[in-house]
Amino acid sequence: MRISAKADYAIRALVELAADAQRPLVCEGIAAAQHIPYRFLKSVMRDLRRTGLVRSQRGCEGGYWLGRAAATITLADVVAAVDGELMTVHGERPGDATTAPGVTAVWRAIQARTEEILVGVTIADLLTATPAEPAATLLDTTGGEGRHGRPLARAAAAHQG
Repeated sequence: MRISAKADYAIRALVELAADAQRPLVCEGIAAAQHIPYRFLKSVMRDLRRTGLVRSQRGCEGGYWLGRAAATITLADVVAAVDGELMTVHGERPGDATTAPGVTAVWRAIQARTEEILVGVTIADLLTATPAEPAATLLDTTGGEGRHGRPLARAAAAHQG
């Protein structure tokens, strides 16, 4: 599976905005703090603004803020904002692609588990993860609930089994 640079940068930019939600941040500052190419970040921020995940204001007091609370922005929201579909097979949703029935079932299962993980992790979750508690530990493989009361993914358990 491939995570696009655009999705990675968007998530990192939102975590940066969530870390300092009291004031607007400018793209130059976000780019420098997160080691993101400035021009690429401008494009990412445009997509995030268009979908309401960030809001912006021009001028000397301007910059970017989160468009809504970090606890309500899931990684699925972010990926959809910058990349569109979470998963495609030859440019089509897994269920729409014409493949052998067994292969289609595998693609659908991968899509479902990926969506489960991305919906179960919020920007707030990533903000509160510490180096001793990497984001991977936010994914409770026992089927428990996350920090914000949402069920977390069990996908990792399938790989341990």
